[in-house]
Amino acid sequence: MNFQIENNIFWQKNFINKNLREKKNKHVSLVLWFTGLSGSGKSTISNYLEKKLYNLKFNTYLLDGDNIRTGLCKDLSFCSKDRLENIRRIAEVSKLMLDAGLLVLTSVISPNNSHRNLAKDIIGRKNFIEIFVDTPIEICEKRDPKKLYKKYRMGKIKNFTGLDSKYENPKNPDIHINGTEDLNNIIDKIIIFLKKKLV
Repeated sequence: MNFQIENNIFWQKNFINKNLREKKNKHVSLVLWFTGLSGSGKSTISNYLEKKLYNLKFNTYLLDGDNIRTGLCKDLSFCSKDRLENIRRIAEVSKLMLDAGLLVLTSVISPNNSHRNLAKDIIGRKNFIEIFVDTPIEICEKRDPKKLYKKYRMGKIKNFTGLDSKYENPKNPDIHINGTEDLNNIIDKIIIFLKKKLV
């Protein structure tokens, strides 16, 4: 940070804080960070999970990687430097929503362990639930919901995660999901884990 800026910015303490918001919401706030290949099922799982949590009266917000790239991160490419900045911005937004007392579902490929560690450091490790949606790339390519694998095979896109850009599996995810399993079973598995955390 610029020295002059750093010495002239002061964190403003507000009367209403995270603890008070959690008390009002009757549940703690957490960030559920879904990571996995394109087509692994991250967006589908997080979308159905949010619906389930909403029906259970939890205060939620879903941050989808593609949606964020249409606004906040639309100036970023898929080179290594911009991928890192993309994760940093998403993590900072997640942190703000965490402070707002929400249960935040973040669905973003986040292919590198170092990138996910950055997100954990920004958000706070005790608030960060890493969910690895583990789906074989052959299944992801067969699904290909956004036709990205097809475009890659046609030479229309580069730096595609899992093919010419590496994806690093999480070393110790909090929840390890088999992306080929029945969706309802996946949602139930996550809900069971969360019920121990949310009260």
